[in-house]
Amino acid sequence: MDDVEKAILISFDESVTLDSGLKSQAVNFCQRIKETPSICSLCIEKLCFCKLVQVQFWCLQTLRDVISVKYGSMSLEEKNFIRKSVFSMACLERIDGKLCAVLESPTFIKNKLAQVLVILVYFEYPLIWSSVFVDFLPHLSKGAVLIDMFSRLLNALDDELISLDYPRTPEEVAVAGRVKDAMRQQCVAQIVRAWYDIVSMYRSSDPEVCTTVLDCMRRYISWIDIGLIVNDAFIPLLFELILLDGLSEQLRGAAAGCVLAVVSKRMDAQSKLTLLKSLQISRVFGLISDDNDSELVLKVAALITGYAVEVLECSKRLNSEDAKVVSMELLDEVLPTVFYVMQNCEMDAAFSIVQFLSGYVATMKTLSPLQEKQMLHISQILEVIRTQIRYDPMYRNNLDILDKIGMEEEDRMVEFRKDLFVLLRNVGRVAPEVTQIFITNSFASAIASSSDRNVEEVEAALSLLYALGESMTDEAMRAGTGLLSELVTNLLSTRFPCHSNRIVALVYLETITRYMKFVQENTQYIPLVLAAFHDERGIHHPNINVSRRASYLFMRVVKLLKSKLLLFIEMILQSLQDVVARFTSMNFASEDGAHIFEAIGLLIGMEDVPLEKQSDYLSSLLTPLCQQVEAMLMNAKILTPEEYPLKIANIQQIIVAINALSKGFSERLATASRPAIGHMFKQTLDVLLQILVVFPKVEPLRTKVLSFIHRMVDTLGASVFPYLPKALEQLLAESEPKEMVGFLLLLNQLICKFSTLVHDILEEVFPAIAGRIFSAIRRIADSSGPEANTEEIRELLELQKTLYTFLHVITTHDLSSVFLSPKSLGYLTSIMQLLLHTSCHHKDINTRKACVQIFIRLIKDWCARPYGEEKVPGFQSFMIETFATNCCLYSVLDKSFEFGDANTLILFGEIVLARMEVLFSDSSIKMAK
Repeated sequence: MDDVEKAILISFDESVTLDSGLKSQAVNFCQRIKETPSICSLCIEKLCFCKLVQVQFWCLQTLRDVISVKYGSMSLEEKNFIRKSVFSMACLERIDGKLCAVLESPTFIKNKLAQVLVILVYFEYPLIWSSVFVDFLPHLSKGAVLIDMFSRLLNALDDELISLDYPRTPEEVAVAGRVKDAMRQQCVAQIVRAWYDIVSMYRSSDPEVCTTVLDCMRRYISWIDIGLIVNDAFIPLLFELILLDGLSEQLRGAAAGCVLAVVSKRMDAQSKLTLLKSLQISRVFGLISDDNDSELVLKVAALITGYAVEVLECSKRLNSEDAKVVSMELLDEVLPTVFYVMQNCEMDAAFSIVQFLSGYVATMKTLSPLQEKQMLHISQILEVIRTQIRYDPMYRNNLDILDKIGMEEEDRMVEFRKDLFVLLRNVGRVAPEVTQIFITNSFASAIASSSDRNVEEVEAALSLLYALGESMTDEAMRAGTGLLSELVTNLLSTRFPCHSNRIVALVYLETITRYMKFVQENTQYIPLVLAAFHDERGIHHPNINVSRRASYLFMRVVKLLKSKLLLFIEMILQSLQDVVARFTSMNFASEDGAHIFEAIGLLIGMEDVPLEKQSDYLSSLLTPLCQQVEAMLMNAKILTPEEYPLKIANIQQIIVAINALSKGFSERLATASRPAIGHMFKQTLDVLLQILVVFPKVEPLRTKVLSFIHRMVDTLGASVFPYLPKALEQLLAESEPKEMVGFLLLLNQLICKFSTLVHDILEEVFPAIAGRIFSAIRRIADSSGPEANTEEIRELLELQKTLYTFLHVITTHDLSSVFLSPKSLGYLTSIMQLLLHTSCHHKDINTRKACVQIFIRLIKDWCARPYGEEKVPGFQSFMIETFATNCCLYSVLDKSFEFGDANTLILFGEIVLARMEVLFSDSSIKMAK
């Protein structure tokens, strides 16, 4: 073993005991060897005399690399030597009297040799080395070893150059075209004849080499003359191989792959249809058996589905009546097997079930009425959909407890089902009655066979029923035509043994909710609906995730049915008593009951409920909740560290519940028609505002109270005013930037709702707001680089954005005088400078537009008219000299101002308007003087 061989071995050594320095030296040594002029001769010599696979691999790889990079600079003599030597290795011929044994090496060495041959073909075929393929053919008589090597050469040629499955450069595409054209003209016919002879000769004695040849041939069928394969010799041979029991499955599957390549070959639609008919594909249908995982069955399944796709494509592209008849006959023949394959076999990744079936259903839209056979196909398509949407039982427990595997499978299935449900809707449009009958029968079958073991079947049947409801128009749902009444009755009255399973319970509730518009018109079903939501199928389901979802869906049901539930309020409250009780005890469970309280609020908040009952209902809910809050506030100072988080969480939940409850009560009811109801909410607000005093620095509680104040502004209207000064003072006292955003949103709500009525309140709080915000957002300007992307800076940017909206709301509601109050006047310059900078430079066009609109309003409010006095000293000169120059001129001329953008054009319009207002105010001043 010489130094080169030693270095190669060391460079390939991956053992941890090897000295890294030694390996580095070996790699560097090999690299230097590569750069020597005689490297190709050295590699060929080593390939002839050395049997170490590492050395053989290194030499072949080096040859490939050197030829790729240096071919153009090689001498003619060196090219001839390399070509002759490499070809001799591949053909088991002697090189300088020595027989090279590369073909005795492992598979990866032979593949690497094939790659070296392909790089030579790339540069030399057909202009320099025109006989490479023809020269190889006589050597095939040497037996399986040479046949295998020739197949590897053709496979490598496909992988490295011809196949479009890999990205190719324009140069590679051009070379591939050159190679294919030359092969078609020179040797393809001879290669095909060799394939035929090899398969005929070796089918019994060496099925493995026949499989290799057919797998190779499959790759080439797409671009060679189809007549070389589709003839009286080759097609019968391929079908004989497919159908002959006793041959290896791999060989039979390879033959099926070749027929699929024939079927898939691009050609004129009429020629394709003639070809497809001539294949008599029905003879392979019998091979689809119960052994659906066998290689042969999978290959034949791929052939059948590929055939069906091509027939369908022909039917779309051909318009003649005869062609339509033939294509439909072929489809009718193949579809039953296709449907079986779809339901029972693992599908080829290249075949899209939904795409194929959608295409077939689309052809039926032009057929009216549908024939009996087509109606049968529709039923089979529906059965395929049902099979495809069914969960795999192996995930049952994962889906029930919803662990990581369960979540992944659920997400996958949600995405997978989308297209299938679109297909279901299309089928429903083509054959609505067949679809309804199928879904009715599926549901009935699920009911009949339901057990704990049939979770997936029940879930699939319910999902189909849900999808049917989703596809129906509101009018059709309300009319309840066809089998709908029977379906809804069965749905509402059924209790599945597997109802405890999470996915069954959830889809059951979702499906009931989907059909509520039917129940809205058929109120006799309301008791069944309420029972389904209130018993162990819904809100009282043992799975907390189902219970929570049931609460939300029940709230939606109440919103829809509302007045129709008036007679059931007592019964509903009785059924939900234990759920409500969790919130009226000091140790309720931690689940969010907001949706239940919102549903109750919607029910008892109706004006149709008698006042006395309404007051009793509301009092029975609010009183214990408020008492609970008061008790916790009284004991706040004696809470232990262990109790503190739980009590804070309890208070949060109570506020959420009361907030949700109040959504059912309108402002008119609480202030005008039934002020006693409003009084109860005022008392509640009084209690909850104490939270801000007792827990001034607990941000989650402050956020919840702020949300409740928002709610009370809508519910109590102007009668909330007496509570605002104290509430705003407490909220402002400890506000961080994130909370300040919420605070400004509350003020925006008040201004938008009450306009100038909130002038005094706003005038009182504005100085503190301005001082707090300008102090905070100064940190934005001071930050740069990585510091500008922290959570704190993002919160400050959000606060600044909300500030612009706040200032816009103030000015557009005739409240700009707030800026001029004695306490606020000190911030006026800062406000003007901020608005000016933003109008000119902010990256968000809509924000710039809002700031320009603020200036327009301020010009109207503050600038003098003829014979008037200047309201804000210096403002007009600021607008004329500073704003007009910077915003109306320089910002528009800046290269970032894109006139092609629609939002930018709108901003430009506002700037033009602002400029006109400035000019008008300027002329007003001059006229006044």
